[in-house]
Amino acid sequence: MKDSIDDIKAILALRPKIAVLTGAGISAESGVPTFRGSDGYWKGKSAEDLASMQGFSQDPHGVWEWYNLRRQKLKDIKPNPGHDALVRLEELASSFTLVTQNVDRLHQQAGSGQVLELHGSIWPVRCMDCDYQEDRFQVDLPAEPRCPDCKGWLRPGVVWFGEALPFGIMEKADHAVRMADLFFIIGTSAVVWPAAGLAWTAREAGAKVVEINLEETPATEVAHISLLGKSGEILPQLL
Repeated sequence: MKDSIDDIKAILALRPKIAVLTGAGISAESGVPTFRGSDGYWKGKSAEDLASMQGFSQDPHGVWEWYNLRRQKLKDIKPNPGHDALVRLEELASSFTLVTQNVDRLHQQAGSGQVLELHGSIWPVRCMDCDYQEDRFQVDLPAEPRCPDCKGWLRPGVVWFGEALPFGIMEKADHAVRMADLFFIIGTSAVVWPAAGLAWTAREAGAKVVEINLEETPATEVAHISLLGKSGEILPQLL
């Protein structure tokens, strides 16, 4: 691993253009539960059951009970050394774009500036029936959040299963990756598309691809360097 880290340091010394994709793994190191595995279920329901329009239509009260519980837990969770190291990498790069699949905003809390939230954020809310929307970062919500304008149901500002990503966000992510000299893929299973395809895009565009994850993933085959371990322990070594 030392030789690989030295190789990355040599690239960083040239002030490269950097793009990063992060997934649930980096947040899990701060204590954020992931969708996958044993902690992906709540009262016998999976994330796919809860984070969907169908699930909300069938049981809006239950879905909001789950989201309010997640919001409450996130208020006590802080960025970890992996988040902090990415802030430093942004300072070292000639250009930097952080693409994240996470909805917790821990990157922004750590100080990252150029963040593309592919799946939205758990903190904003928007009305199901009108144009009302508002950012309620770390604000407690009632059991049944309703629109102050039309009294319709509010929903979290996340991308649910089966929904399209925010308009134009993948184009911005794709452009940043194609322009990058160095591309990090961190803490993601690399199975959720279209985000997973960014590793292949980076490789084809000529970037040095570095994967940091607890275990091998489908992206490992296209990575020039694959570092197995916690991002909170590996990323600081690059600095």
